[in-house]
Amino acid sequence: MTTGARLRRGWFSVVVLGLLSCCLAVGLSQALAVQADDTYVWDAPSWAPKPVVPDTNPMSAAKVELGRHLFYEKRLSVNGQQSCGSCHLQSLAFTDGKQVSEGTTGEAHPRSAMSLANVGYSSVLTWANPLMRHLEQQMLTPLFGEEPVELGMAGKESQILAMLRQDDNYAQMFATAFADSDEPISIRHLTFAIAAFERSLISLDSSYDSYRYGGDPNAISAAAKRGERLFHSEALECFHCHGGLIFSDSVRHDRLAFTEAAFHNTGLYNVDGEGAYPPNNTGVYEITHDPRDMGRFKAPSLRNIALTAPYMHDGSVATLEAAIAHYSAGGRTLNTGPYAGIGSLNPLKSPFIKGFELSEQEKQDLIAFLNSLTDQTFIHNPTFSNPFAG
Repeated sequence: MTTGARLRRGWFSVVVLGLLSCCLAVGLSQALAVQADDTYVWDAPSWAPKPVVPDTNPMSAAKVELGRHLFYEKRLSVNGQQSCGSCHLQSLAFTDGKQVSEGTTGEAHPRSAMSLANVGYSSVLTWANPLMRHLEQQMLTPLFGEEPVELGMAGKESQILAMLRQDDNYAQMFATAFADSDEPISIRHLTFAIAAFERSLISLDSSYDSYRYGGDPNAISAAAKRGERLFHSEALECFHCHGGLIFSDSVRHDRLAFTEAAFHNTGLYNVDGEGAYPPNNTGVYEITHDPRDMGRFKAPSLRNIALTAPYMHDGSVATLEAAIAHYSAGGRTLNTGPYAGIGSLNPLKSPFIKGFELSEQEKQDLIAFLNSLTDQTFIHNPTFSNPFAG
């Protein structure tokens, strides 16, 4: 990929911001004015905070159901064979199980599909774009983005609208979901409905939740309890980047006084001995061009982590055991190949990635804790499933 192409892809988010203002008629200042909705019934336990909702796109059951249909609608792809749900499978906590995702043209993307579980609680979206903060904004990227191509619908807005207007079911669903609008079917409303559905994807019913918040001391094993203590220890430092409600330090909800957002270099690469990452995956640096941002990526949520392998932004770590080994070493060493280097010596690495030693029992305890974060109710919830299946 040429430098120009990388810059075009890296700055596509800036173009998206302009599209959001012009095409969707929603200014960024409006999108930042957020409030919790008090009428929509969230599928969340009583102890949990609510996601923050833009006042331009309040939640409703009708809008969420419309969004569910659109999320799984294959006619929103240029080849008619893919949908949002193709790269975000409910059975895998809305990831795809691939090292990197693949778009409608067969192009392999540089990054893996992030889990959409609890995405409504995320303060920043995608792996490394500090500008991408709203689901309504982000939806434009998979739909219309060209570098890389995802659904491949750039320039096909009229085709999308014609398809929706000719479908009696969609015509009724849009009219119900956007009853106050003179023009219910629009690209703006399409993105708003999908965003509302994604915001509804709350996963807070793991066995760990029953133990920690539900008052059931026997909900997780003794090994998982030992693993929890290790996870929150200063020796391992895991909790610094993977703490709080969603086990990530990029979070917002209606009980927080301020938004938390962070990106980290974990020593996954050190290509030139001076901290460089592969040229198609430089992290926040791709947006800011600040050398200090080289290799900095968002710490994803660890909820349902046992379902979302392979790991890291580029899917280059296959298992939980390998992920623990990476952090235990204080960074990954690659002895051969184009990206060979000693990650533990990366000068831009986060100070939290300092390495540690674990016995085999301690490693298994930590894995037991991570497994306890799996939410079986979430991955089988019919309200999140494909309405066109079967």
